[in-house]
Amino acid sequence: MTKGSITKNLIKFAIPLFFGQLLQQLYNVVDSVVVGNVLGKEALAAVSTTGSLIFLMVGFINGLFMGNSVIIGKKYGAGDHEGVSIASHTGIAFAILMGIVMTVWGYFFTPTLLKWMGTPTDVMPNSVLYFKIYFLGGLGNILYSACCGVFQAMGDSKRPLYYLIVSTVLNTILDITFVKFLGFGIKGAALATIIAQFVSAAFAFVKLTMVEGPHRIFINRLRIDRATLGKELKIGFPTGIQNSVIAIGNVVVQSNINAFGSVAMAGCGSYFKLEGFVFLPITCMCMALTTFVSQNLGAGEIKRVKKGAVIGSAIGISCAEMIGVIVFALAPIFLRMFSGDTEVIAIGTTQARTESLFYCLLALSHCLAGIYRGAGKTTVPMIVMLSSWCLLRITYITISVRLIPIVNVIFWAYPLTWSVSSIVFIIYYFKGKWLKIGV
Repeated sequence: MTKGSITKNLIKFAIPLFFGQLLQQLYNVVDSVVVGNVLGKEALAAVSTTGSLIFLMVGFINGLFMGNSVIIGKKYGAGDHEGVSIASHTGIAFAILMGIVMTVWGYFFTPTLLKWMGTPTDVMPNSVLYFKIYFLGGLGNILYSACCGVFQAMGDSKRPLYYLIVSTVLNTILDITFVKFLGFGIKGAALATIIAQFVSAAFAFVKLTMVEGPHRIFINRLRIDRATLGKELKIGFPTGIQNSVIAIGNVVVQSNINAFGSVAMAGCGSYFKLEGFVFLPITCMCMALTTFVSQNLGAGEIKRVKKGAVIGSAIGISCAEMIGVIVFALAPIFLRMFSGDTEVIAIGTTQARTESLFYCLLALSHCLAGIYRGAGKTTVPMIVMLSSWCLLRITYITISVRLIPIVNVIFWAYPLTWSVSSIVFIIYYFKGKWLKIGV
């Protein structure tokens, strides 16, 4: 990332990420497609209502490991191979610990969390069952993410793709087998997911114990270095909080959607699955920018960092808006994958056409946040997201739903908050305070 064409480096790094994220999204969508078409809209609503909570838990933990990736990237850019090794071992050891904690916590607190969200009684049993089983795979989910973070920090975005291909195919096969042919219902969809998660984690971890390079993992060296963990948490904790506040805002949105019944839940849940595909180019370029900035700041290439920030953001924004136009035009067709119910499709289409043309703002916010994370400036994105994507979003929804009690007004919360965060991020960018060399 510190030499050669910036555009080529970013795209070369982002393409495997794109296909990996595409598979990851398909991986997540398979449950909804199979459940919605085999078990019906009530079961689809049960699976959909857990999405925000899953993002809340996993998003916080994964945010913590962003600090690990940034530290590894900077040390690798600076040629500190011993530092890369210590950071890699610390990150994986911490992932194992947090995976166990999340599994236990998520399993036992599932009913309480779903009650707080106001989940309707008719879908509560299936939601609890799906969520509890899903969290039994928490260790596999987090360990895979941490291992992939190490690869990506070193500039390798291909290996995670290979492992994800295997797990996605496995998840699809198991989903169809368990739900359609063996009649396991919601339980089968959740079991398919956690089995696939552990398989992908095993592939990634084993490969890290075999690679040649400073990031190679030796099992007998797996321990947490307190000083390194402190640096990683200083960067990663604000990112975890950022992910959480976004998720908290989404939980509030989901709670308000739940009040409109299972049809609204299924329609919006289907749209959120579709929207996940929109995030693909945004997420990939955001991750590419984080790695690019961290390595080049470690190498002291300030001019290259600035140029890469502009190029990467332009690519992410362009891709997101092109996809937005496609979603606006073809939303009903896409949503039929999840349900044939006309009411479900109508609500999902309304949400899609309200938000899709504003995807450029979503991309701009994420790309700039990725740049700041690569520079180790994770507090600013956290504050911006807390203010706009959580507090402002919650305030808007609370007021608007009471004044206009229809589900449509909820959808405008997203374009509004994307606009505010984009403006603040742009102002901070031109102040230039995020440019600072150091590990």
